[in-house]
Amino acid sequence: MPDISTTMIIVLCVAAAAAGWIDAVVGGGGLLLLPALLLGLPANVPHTHALGTNKAVAIVGTTGAAITFARKAPVDVRIALRIGLAAMAGAAGGAVLAGFFSKEAMIPVVMVVLLLVAAFVIFKPSFGAAPATGPVTRQRIVAAILLAGVGIGFYDGLIGPGTGTFLVLSLTGLLRLDLLTASATAKIVNAGTNAGALAVFAYQGAVMWRLAALMAVFNLAGGMAGARLALKKGSGFVRMVLLTVVCALVLKLGWEQWA
Repeated sequence: MPDISTTMIIVLCVAAAAAGWIDAVVGGGGLLLLPALLLGLPANVPHTHALGTNKAVAIVGTTGAAITFARKAPVDVRIALRIGLAAMAGAAGGAVLAGFFSKEAMIPVVMVVLLLVAAFVIFKPSFGAAPATGPVTRQRIVAAILLAGVGIGFYDGLIGPGTGTFLVLSLTGLLRLDLLTASATAKIVNAGTNAGALAVFAYQGAVMWRLAALMAVFNLAGGMAGARLALKKGSGFVRMVLLTVVCALVLKLGWEQWA
């Protein structure tokens, strides 16, 4: 583990707990956790180590939230696992190719998509308020595996910001879930994307395991607390947090791009 002050370690652990809470409710914890690592680690530590450590921390909190949700929310675990396995493969592919793509060139596209998402959620308040009646068709399940699994998984390994949010929205639209169930399902899928990317970073030796283990404890606590609160408050609360996270993510990406 690099030489980090006790104060900075405490700051990183608090950031990990807050990120776990955000991730559990609606996704987007990387919006807080990754910048904290990039700013908190010594300048001589490669940025890839921040990416790898971020995945090692996030997978613990995401898995804990997924287990909490699966016990109490009406999640179709079989469908979630199928999408999650596809996401694992997609994220691994994205992590392998991450060095060949310019993040700066993609950020404006991501921002436009997020703004459209925010507008859609604001002007269509019924979106995700209640699940559709009747079984989900095979075509919709296949579409969810390809888009939410392979597609968003690849994006998570390649860039990452907003992955959990994109998963919630795509699962709500494709599988016709309410926002609470979509958020619960997204945790299982997101655990797959984290695992796929983490495997590549670990193979590359880009994970600071001792720091990750300490931060993971706090991330897990935050994730389980967020999952319990989301279960208690329901889809309306998830929708409010979703809009907050989307707006914060747009501001963060804009600052990185043009500041």
